[in-house]
Amino acid sequence: RPAYAVEQSRLVASVMADKSREAMDLAMELLHNFDEAKAEQVAQMETDVDRFEDELGTYLVKLSSKQLSNKDSETLNTILHCIGDFERISDHAVNVVECVQQMQKEDAKFSKKAEEEMNIYSKAVRDILERTTGAFINTDIPLARSVEPLEEVIDGLNKTVKKHHMKRLRKGKCTIGLGLVLSDLAMNYERVADHC
Repeated sequence: RPAYAVEQSRLVASVMADKSREAMDLAMELLHNFDEAKAEQVAQMETDVDRFEDELGTYLVKLSSKQLSNKDSETLNTILHCIGDFERISDHAVNVVECVQQMQKEDAKFSKKAEEEMNIYSKAVRDILERTTGAFINTDIPLARSVEPLEEVIDGLNKTVKKHHMKRLRKGKCTIGLGLVLSDLAMNYERVADHC
């Protein structure tokens, strides 16, 4: 039955959403507490999410050629759209891990101020990810509506972090190399919020 197939697909996409959120959570955690095994876990999750997107995407495209009700057809299109976003979020999680690994390799540490700002930024990204995946998994419309305003807050945070960082750079309180890592991290965080 197509309606059953659509509902099953939504459940699989929900697992994918949760895995993407978990990958990003873990990646951000590594910033404060590096662990190579956890870094590998993030890479594995990203591989799983990629596989999900491939297989579920292929299945949904096949399913879309069947006779579906308008509601099922709409749900199917939404799922197709969302799994692309979930896949991108897991990609950004891997990028975050690579930034942290670079810091490890160079034995570089953020200044106290930069670390505090990235902590606030991480909390906001965790929040938007939880709202997004919760809204998707539970089809929670009011929760979904709370995502966009938070994304705007994150845009503002991103600008602030970059501005403060430029100040530190000018005052010689930060190195160019670390500055590039920070700006890379900030960009990945901001993109995650966009996908949310």
